[in-house]
Order: sequence, then structure tokens, then C-alpha cells
Amino acid sequence: MQKIIFDCERMKYPDTGLYHYCMNLGRYLEKNINLREEQLLFYTPPGEQDWSYSRNNHFTQHPLHKFRLPDLGSAAIWHATYQNTHYMPLRNKKVKVVLSIHDLNFLYDEKKSAAKKQKYLQYLQQLINRADALVCISEFSRQDVLLHCEVGNKPLFVIHNGSNLLETPSLNIKSYRPRKPFLFSIGVVHRKKNFHVLLPLLKQNTMELLIAGRHDDDHYISFIKEKSRELGVADNLHLLGRVTEQEKSWYFNNCRAFAFPSISEGFGLPVVEAMSCGKPLFLSDRTALPEIGGDVSFYFRDFNPDHMQEVFNAGMDSYTEQNMCKKIQERGTHFNWHQSAKEYLSVYRSLY
Repeated sequence: MQKIIFDCERMKYPDTGLYHYCMNLGRYLEKNINLREEQLLFYTPPGEQDWSYSRNNHFTQHPLHKFRLPDLGSAAIWHATYQNTHYMPLRNKKVKVVLSIHDLNFLYDEKKSAAKKQKYLQYLQQLINRADALVCISEFSRQDVLLHCEVGNKPLFVIHNGSNLLETPSLNIKSYRPRKPFLFSIGVVHRKKNFHVLLPLLKQNTMELLIAGRHDDDHYISFIKEKSRELGVADNLHLLGRVTEQEKSWYFNNCRAFAFPSISEGFGLPVVEAMSCGKPLFLSDRTALPEIGGDVSFYFRDFNPDHMQEVFNAGMDSYTEQNMCKKIQERGTHFNWHQSAKEYLSVYRSLY
């Protein structure tokens, strides 16, 4: 019996891409393992052990495990799902390590000094040195790794994320219900998401901008609000904070369009969520977004307000004229966790 340990330590941060990555991939790994020959265990934080078939398949993450992991017994595989993880069997070389690398976003963070970027890169290199196989979630991330890291002869795979299945859309009594057609975006609200560049679109279009997601940068929140006041669109800006899965689904299904002007993405999970609803997609042309958005999305080549307005107007016209809804939904089906899980299992099995 081959024992696979799937690291879900990052699930201690709800409403993040890594949370949904761990939960969704974990669920589909369960559905696809060979029960006669493989055993799947989840390494999860307290309070996040009810989403799989059985709580008996979990063992609990503890901060002290940064210094020494518990006995892993006869484990064959440890899948480290976060490229900056502090939880990995560094000394026990009997356990094969698969390392997922989502992005090297720290290299594009203007707030980080060259020294700090180099420190992050050196730490990532240590993890790569310990790993037996590497998985990137996009071809863009793979090229970044090859450019900035030494991978030697280690196998390096690209496995795209799946799309989170949206729940039945509904708002509750406390939910914000838009009064006008609205542009929707979602993500942890900090500067790299670049949400503020969408505000000028509200000046020439009678619509609201709804931004959902955990508030992670108070200075950036203040900046967005101040910018909206300067442009005279503050009444049409709504920072929703965290929303339920049902609320998120309602906003995706009822928005006029989905916009994601992020300047640093290893994948861009909200993009494929939006695809499932067939809505017009307006993305930046940075990092992995063109790879994920493909030819069913419209791209901001820069963030000049006039250019963005032109892209938005032309994109909305093309969406209607070409009846793009079904084409967008079709592309979304290419990103599914069932296929992703099968590909990860193939990586595990190559190391047995």
C-alpha cells in the first residue's frame, strides 16, 4: 500500500486561492486513487477536516512541525502544495517529495527589496533541491522557474488548476444587492490585484464596481477609496469583503462582465470560475492570465483609462455580436479538477 500525504497546511487561510486549491484537488484525489494500492492522508489545520470523505484520513498540522514533522511511518509521497512551505520532510529521504510551485510573484513585487527577493529565491531553491518532482500550475510559472532557479534533471510538470464549481447562486438579507448593472472582480485585496485601474470605467458607463475578497492591505484599501472620490465614482464602488460561496456565485452569474486586471498571477482561478458563467472577461495581459484566458478574453495592454475604455467597449460589442457565451463556457471545461487529480496521481506514481 503506497501512502500519499497531501499537505493542506495553507487551508488555515480561508477565502484564498491556496485554500480552494488544497480542498478541491484533495477531494478529486480521493475520487481517483486506487483504493487497493494507495492510501491518501491529509495534513490539515484544526477546524478544516470536514470536507473529505472521512476525518480519519486527516492528521493535524501544528506550528511546531516546522521544526520537526511527526513520524510519517511508511509514507511514500509528501506533496508540498506551497512553494514557500515550512512543512516538508527535509531529512527523511525515504519519502519522495512533490513540490507545487504556483508562482514567483515576489520577484514582481516593487515593495520588496532586491535583498529580500534574493532571500525568498534562495529558500525556494532549498525546497527545489529537496524535491523529487516539481509541478507548476501554468506554463508561465514553469518558464519563470526555469529562468530563476536551478532544477537540474528533476522532472518539471505543468498541471493547470481546475475550476471551482459554483454553488447555487443566492443573496441573503445582509448581502449587498446592486442597484445598477455591475462589473465584478474578486481576490484578496492588495496592490498586485490592481483593482483601482477599473475605477475610470465607471465614469463613462452607468454601472457599479463590486470587488469581493479578504482585505489584506489597509493602505491599498484607503488608496482605492480616495481614488474613487477623486474620480467622482465613490457611490458606485462597493468593497464587499469576504462573501459566501452562494453570494460569490450570484455575483458571477449576474454581473455585466468580469474584470481581473491583476499584474501578478501564477494562474488566476477567478478567471476560470467566471468562464463557467459565460460572462465577458476583461483581463490584464500580464503573467499567466493570457495563457488561462486564451482567445475568449479581452485584454488590457496597459492601464491608460482611454485604452481600457476602448477595450471594454469593443469587447462588449464583440461578446454580443459573436454570441461568445457558449465559447467561453466551453473553454472553462478544459480546467477541471478531475483531470488535474489524474495528472498529479501520475506524477506520484512515477516516484514509487
